[in-house]
Amino acid sequence: MFNGKSIFISGGTGSFGRNFIRRLLEQYQPRRVVVFSRDELKQYEMQQTFNAPCMRYFLGDVRDAERLRLAMRGIDFVVHAAALKQVPAAEYNPTECIRTNVNGAENIIAAAIDNGVRKVVALSTDKAASPINLYGATKLLSDKLFVAANNIAGEQATRFAVVRYGNVAGSRGSVVPFFNKLIAEGARELPITDERMTRFWITLDHGVQFVLDSFARMHGGEVFVPKIPSIRIVDLASGMAGHLPHKQVGIRPGEKLHELMVPLDDARMTLEFADHYTIQPSIRFTSVDVDFAVDGLGEQGKAVSEDFEYRSDTNPDFLDVRQIADLHAGLPV
Repeated sequence: MFNGKSIFISGGTGSFGRNFIRRLLEQYQPRRVVVFSRDELKQYEMQQTFNAPCMRYFLGDVRDAERLRLAMRGIDFVVHAAALKQVPAAEYNPTECIRTNVNGAENIIAAAIDNGVRKVVALSTDKAASPINLYGATKLLSDKLFVAANNIAGEQATRFAVVRYGNVAGSRGSVVPFFNKLIAEGARELPITDERMTRFWITLDHGVQFVLDSFARMHGGEVFVPKIPSIRIVDLASGMAGHLPHKQVGIRPGEKLHELMVPLDDARMTLEFADHYTIQPSIRFTSVDVDFAVDGLGEQGKAVSEDFEYRSDTNPDFLDVRQIADLHAGLPV
């Protein structure tokens, strides 16, 4: 569906953006791929690798509505990956996080509608489900904005959906590079926030493919949640450096002990598919009347039970220490 089309990626110089673009260029023949980000150095470095004739690089911030409108001209598909994501930083700098994650989402929506974009997929996070920290709260607001944008678009063809998943193995700013750095520096122990802690876990390749599939699956208004394994943080440390002891250092500001991707209150709106869940919109759209139990790929879903939750600690699928070690061995250093 991306052959001959123009694709726009906000936050395109990040871990997801780079891998998404690599997949696009390997599997499709896009007409244009627009990288939109505010870091000129990262764009310069990225251009050394991604220099195909279809590539375009736009300096800009999602806070700048007019710049987004200009950069999104002639675009068919949008991936919104730009965000401020560090939980402690958001707790200490709430206004900055709101301006990027909430106001930036509004600007993406307005620019997409104004330019007649066909489909927009916004990346979310497990922290947006029943949030307890500011980052999660801003992403919940962002999710609600993108769902409601299907009404704002009205009779126009632009459609919006959200993809929500957990921690990405090896992404910048995650615990894996942090542990790798400590191990390389000869650390005598690894810091563990809490020995009971669990997390959802997804590889970058899986996340990218899930977003690509979501473009084909979406009708507009869905929150797509992949079925992915959980890990115990102590198993992660053991899988990366089994010879090192652990030191419990306490949970950081705004951090959860376990993570949640489908809250109990959303169970009545949730459909289960073979490899993912779809949370249907709770609001009724004026211009979209579809059966969300059959997606754009023809896949069939079924309602989950009323007491369903998708939590990292009760997830039936956990990676053990050996599986984590094997996964870690395949990650780029």
